[in-house]
Amino acid sequence: MRLSGLSRIDPAAGADRRADRPAAAADRDEFAAAVRAGLTKHGQKELPSKYLYDPLGTALFETITLLPEYGLTRADDRVLRRCAPQVAAAFDAEVDIAEFGSGTGQKSRIIIEAVAALQESVDFYPIDVSAAALDACARELDGVARVSGLRATYLDGLRTIAEGRTNGNALLLLFLGSTIGNFERACARDFLVQVRAHLRAGDAMLIGADLVKPAAQLVAAYDDPTGVTACFNRNLLGRINRELDGGFDLRAFEHEARYNAVERRIEMHLRSAIQQEVSIGVPGFTVSFDAGETIWTESSHKFELAELDSMARAAGFHVYNTWTDDEWPFAESLWLAA
Repeated sequence: MRLSGLSRIDPAAGADRRADRPAAAADRDEFAAAVRAGLTKHGQKELPSKYLYDPLGTALFETITLLPEYGLTRADDRVLRRCAPQVAAAFDAEVDIAEFGSGTGQKSRIIIEAVAALQESVDFYPIDVSAAALDACARELDGVARVSGLRATYLDGLRTIAEGRTNGNALLLLFLGSTIGNFERACARDFLVQVRAHLRAGDAMLIGADLVKPAAQLVAAYDDPTGVTACFNRNLLGRINRELDGGFDLRAFEHEARYNAVERRIEMHLRSAIQQEVSIGVPGFTVSFDAGETIWTESSHKFELAELDSMARAAGFHVYNTWTDDEWPFAESLWLAA
């Protein structure tokens, strides 16, 4: 499948970003609006987790995945390598592949290579809001697939793909790494219904999800003793300083990871160590913090296998198969569009 009007990503495209300047201005405006809304919210202050992943935040997260306490990424890799041949063989037609939040494309490469072994070529459509991530993905997969990146939100990118389909190929949508866990549970269910609406019978989604495990194991994964996750969390305040002329003293905020047993999720917070006021130049406001008050920056929901099956059925999918890892409980599920 080649989408009309969508050019292949050039691995060297990162050398000149002049065409991205209007988008960059819009991105800053969106960031500023989200920061103002979240920090002036009545009750619990919060910031959207997607803003943790600027270039420095992304580099810090890549370091987190190497830590012995954070077993999710290695579990994801083990399960993908085990299930990839079965995933590729699950389709009657040739397969095109898309991915939500592709990043560098290292994980998706495992699935793409398995599909490529069964057909002449593979068209791959990574969907990511980061132009740098799409460039890196194109470099990673050069010679493995024909990469056409979409710089868009998940649903907007999938909508573009759905509207441009001109052949009888099936579409395999990858949603790896337990990103579904960053959604509130009700929002996750609604999101999956919207995803299904853009797929047709014969399509499928391979979705990763972190499973429930002992609270102490989870907290250690999000509050490592070397402090990398703390730096990752505080960097969000640093990003506000750099991009929005903020006045945060990063040393005045402490990283906190807590497990909410009722919601089965890890919550990351930044706790103000003192009573303080912080001015933010763009869009121009001042926010007050009491000593001990927190900013909620990320949720990571954990799932039971039966819950994942229920979510699939409610969204209009049939569960083809689920593969799990025993060392670090994690699941990859292949859901067929019913």
